[in-house]
Amino acid sequence: MFNKRMLLTAVSALLLASPLTQAADYKAEYTVSTVLPSAFPWGQAADKWVELVRERSEGRINMKVYSNAQLVSGDQTKEFSAMRSGLIDMAVGSTINWSPQVAELNLFSLPFLMPDAKAIDAITQGDTGTALFAAIEKRGVTPLGWGENGFRELSNSKHPIQAPADLSGLKIRVVGSPLFLDTFNTLGANPTQMSWADAKPALTTGAVDGQENPLSVFDVARIDQVGQTHLTQWHYMADPLIFAVSTRLWRSFSTEDQALLKQAAIDAGRWEIEKSRAELADTLARIKERGVNVIDLTPEQHAAFVAATQPVYEKWAPKIGTELVQQAQQAVAARNN
Repeated sequence: MFNKRMLLTAVSALLLASPLTQAADYKAEYTVSTVLPSAFPWGQAADKWVELVRERSEGRINMKVYSNAQLVSGDQTKEFSAMRSGLIDMAVGSTINWSPQVAELNLFSLPFLMPDAKAIDAITQGDTGTALFAAIEKRGVTPLGWGENGFRELSNSKHPIQAPADLSGLKIRVVGSPLFLDTFNTLGANPTQMSWADAKPALTTGAVDGQENPLSVFDVARIDQVGQTHLTQWHYMADPLIFAVSTRLWRSFSTEDQALLKQAAIDAGRWEIEKSRAELADTLARIKERGVNVIDLTPEQHAAFVAATQPVYEKWAPKIGTELVQQAQQAVAARNN
């Protein structure tokens, strides 16, 4: 007979299984780490993710963005380790910054692997992207979706750069990646690793002659104001962004909320990629209006840079995974089919 005790037991079981009860164990707020703030597409991607999750969870899951890598005291290369250990809950992170911990992510830093946006998509949205996400997951972080920081273009205060020889002896600020050092050393430059917080003062004083960054960063950060009067669009590498969650934290979410977080990341990434690509023409126009000399390489000039950086592939393909590099190259070659 269905008595009062049985009824209470059934109700308790339903409550334990409900998302609302599970949500009671959730944090009041989750940290989301980024390097760039809301003025940049990178920060906007994180903002969109936070917004979509809050709306779709009806306020049950709340996230707060901490930009400028402040959760790791400005050292953006420590972001992945901090997330893996659970010190950071979530991040919209750079493949460059995470490559010291996930060697496979150095794939995107190989010079001139991706000539256009279709090539980026061919890698991230295909089997190569799946393999890269698996590599991240093995290191204790759960990747959810892709965003985009854009192609990194080269600027300097000395002269137009149209050939590898034009880089000879130039002091170029690069991010903290050994592959970047090898690329610029191979081209005859004098690369110097430093954080972005240190880069602008160094450009101002002339301690370094140039830098490489996406057009959006050049524009919003007003890099032209620190003597960077020559900008070469060479598309030598692109930096996809990754929406991710600490795996320790990920396991605490219900299956339904895991699906919610993942789809919100995918949707935020698609929104940001479309938006940032659509804004490139206007961004470039603003840069030119400020008197920056913008150089577009001819196919022959571009080919000279490609040829000059082949030794980087010989050194780095085995470290990244030769099969993974070949898979990416094949995806890029087939992108227009």
